[in-house]
Amino acid sequence: MIRRLRWRFILINLLLVGLVLTVVLVLLLASNARRLENQSTAALYMVLSRQDGENAPRFEFNVPPLEQKDGDDDRNASLIPVFSVTVEGGQVTDINDGGQVDVSEETAGQAAQEALATGQDYGVLPSLGMRFLMEHTPEGTTRIAFADQTWERSTMRTLVLSCLLIWLLAMAAFFFVGLFLSSLALRPVEKAWKQQRQFVADASHELKTPLTVILANTGIVLAHPDEPVSTQAKWLDYTQEEARQMKGLVEDLLFLAKSDNARLTAHPTQADLCQLVQGCLLPFEPVAFEAGVTLESKLEPGLTLTGDELQLRRLVRILLDNAVKYAGPPNPAVTVTLARQQDKLRLTVHNTGDPIPPEHLPHLFERFYRADASRNRSQGGYGLGLAIARSIVETHRGKISVTSTAAGGTTFTVLLPRR
Repeated sequence: MIRRLRWRFILINLLLVGLVLTVVLVLLLASNARRLENQSTAALYMVLSRQDGENAPRFEFNVPPLEQKDGDDDRNASLIPVFSVTVEGGQVTDINDGGQVDVSEETAGQAAQEALATGQDYGVLPSLGMRFLMEHTPEGTTRIAFADQTWERSTMRTLVLSCLLIWLLAMAAFFFVGLFLSSLALRPVEKAWKQQRQFVADASHELKTPLTVILANTGIVLAHPDEPVSTQAKWLDYTQEEARQMKGLVEDLLFLAKSDNARLTAHPTQADLCQLVQGCLLPFEPVAFEAGVTLESKLEPGLTLTGDELQLRRLVRILLDNAVKYAGPPNPAVTVTLARQQDKLRLTVHNTGDPIPPEHLPHLFERFYRADASRNRSQGGYGLGLAIARSIVETHRGKISVTSTAAGGTTFTVLLPRR
């Protein structure tokens, strides 16, 4: 899929760039064609403005701009091969080549006849490759100026070939640029796609276990339909427990899905974070006591922020549960600290014990990730807790991080803005 998306990205870029480049080059060719036609037309007018037998103007080299004579702006037009003829009674009576070109009487006569046959005063003779401009005098004569189109066609042919070469080179360059940019642009998409596939695979695996247990237990119950419920209570209790765990997993997945779609419902209020953390610590005191973990807190009173109390309580419980569960010898301890840090509130949950390997730290907040693969569901949960914690922190526009060393233990730090 990613490969097809990448080539589609490149193709769309090439189509857009090719279209824009084609329009620009076509406009350039049209502009140059118009300019060449204007030069030929100017040359025709210059020929008709000369008297019979008058030669084309001569130009001097290295003349300063301020000393140029009137009419020098038409230098390009005067260099175009042109001649004129005078027609009386349908016959060519005079040919004026201006000392520029050699034209035979036969060619001049044929050009004059074809120009008169068009019935227009200005036009093109494709068979002869000429432009013409006709002028009628009060004496009843007709003067016709002709300009050779060979130079126009040659110039346009060169321009077309140049534009075609530029188009091909530009498209080739944009292809390789698009190839490079597509790899950069689609890298986050590819990462997200891999994470999604891994997420679906992990979720399916986690759901498969309780479903298997539920099906096995119900199968046992159904295999003994005549026995009373009291004798099969064990299997029903197992089924209920697995169903409860599966319900919790589905709720966690739904929470994360809503967070991904920016549909996570929040009810912000002015919350006292110190009281909130204290309220979360009380249920964990017996849990910590049973686990032989010392639970301490250092909370600065009066620290409030705007946020969703339910989500913030869930955040604190996730961090406390994680810390108590993995606090290690020789003196297992968990310390919760809450303090003000400039315009933010800083919550840290620290536990002693074996450090988390450095290669696992960047992945701790990924879904279904467990630093210790040997931990089963009863010990390590589903691997969604820290992912949910990060989602809650990001919903409150905060940041969460973790550090872990052999000497200092493991510390989760949450920074939350007060507003």
